[in-house]
Amino acid sequence: MFSKQDHIFMSRALQLAERGLWSTDPNPRVGCVIVNQDSVIGEGWHERAGEAHAEINALQQAGEAARGATAYVTLEPCSHHGRTPPCCDALIESGISEVVIAMQDPNPLVSGEGITRLEKAGIKVRSGLMQDQAASLNPGFISRMQRRRPWVRVKLGVSLDGRTAMRSGESQWITGPEARADVQRLRARSSAILTGSGTVFHDDPSMTVRIEDVGRQPLRVVVDSLLSMPADAKMLHDGHGLLIATTVDEEDERYAELTATGALIHTFPSASGKVNSRDLLVYLAEAHECNEVHVEAGSVLCGILLEQQLVDEIVIYMAPVIMGSNARGMFDMPQLESMAQRMQLKISDIRSVGNDWRITAHPVYQE
Repeated sequence: MFSKQDHIFMSRALQLAERGLWSTDPNPRVGCVIVNQDSVIGEGWHERAGEAHAEINALQQAGEAARGATAYVTLEPCSHHGRTPPCCDALIESGISEVVIAMQDPNPLVSGEGITRLEKAGIKVRSGLMQDQAASLNPGFISRMQRRRPWVRVKLGVSLDGRTAMRSGESQWITGPEARADVQRLRARSSAILTGSGTVFHDDPSMTVRIEDVGRQPLRVVVDSLLSMPADAKMLHDGHGLLIATTVDEEDERYAELTATGALIHTFPSASGKVNSRDLLVYLAEAHECNEVHVEAGSVLCGILLEQQLVDEIVIYMAPVIMGSNARGMFDMPQLESMAQRMQLKISDIRSVGNDWRITAHPVYQE
C-alpha cells in the first residue's frame, strides 16, 4: 500500500513536524510535504498556535505546482473552523490529487471528517503511514482529545542506588550539566510544569524553561494542599504566572495573601484531605488546554500520581553516585508490601547523557 518513496516523504514530514515541538502548544505538531512527479515542491509545519497550519505553509511554497500533486501530512487535515480556516478546503482548492496521512485526528468528535471531505471532493486518500511515529510526536494532544486529561511525564534525577535527595532534602546537584540541559528540553515541550509544596520549601525553584528563543513558558503548578508555601517563594514574584492547587477554600486568610501576589488558586478537595490529582489534571486539560504535564516533585507527590495510575511516562536521569540508605527514594508508596504488588515498567529507551544515563519507562497498569 505504501512505497519506499511514500516512506521517504512522510519521514520528511515528520522531521518538519518535530520543529514545532516547543512552540505549537496547545495545538499538535504537524508537518506537510507536497510532491509532484517525485519532486518536493512545498514543505511546511505548524509553527505556532494561531498561525497557519502545516498544509497552508506547504501549499504557499508549492504555488500552482500543487495541482495534481500529492500531499504527505502527519495528521488528518482539519475540517472545522478554529483559529484558522479548515485545511481540507485549502487542499481541495489547490487541486491536490492525493493526500497521504500518517494518523487520523484523535478527537473522536471529528476523527475521519477531514478524510471524508477530501474523498467527496474526488481526492484520493491513504492513511496509516508511519502512524506510530506520528503519534509519538503528540502524546499529550492525543491524551487530551481521547482521555480528557494531559499526558503526565515524571522526571527524576537519581543516584545509582535510586535516591533523589538526602534525608535533609538537599538534592542539588545529583546529575551533571548535560542531563540538566536535557531536562530543559523536556520542560520546553510541556504545557505545564508541576511540583509540590515540599519542593518549593527545600529548593525554592523557578521551574522555568531556560532555553533562549523558546518564546513561551509553560504554566507552573504547585500542589499545596494546606496553602503552606512561603509568600516570598520565587515562583510567586518572577512574573511568569502560577497556579496553586489546594484543598483550602477562599475564606482562609492565606488564600487572600497568595492571590495578592498574582497567583491563581483553585481548590480540588478529596476525602483524603489531599489535592484530588485526577480532578486537577482534568482541570488543566479543560481550562488551560494542557497537553503534556511535566512533573518535578518529591517522592510523596510522585508516589500519589503513580499509585493513582496517572503517570504515563517516567524519565530517570541516573548519576554514577551513591547517596546511601538514609536518602530519599523516588516514589513513596508504602502500600506496596509484597512482590505480587510490585509495579511493572516497560523501558522504551536508555541512552547516555554526559556522565549520566537517561532511562525512559512507561508504567504497565493492571486492569
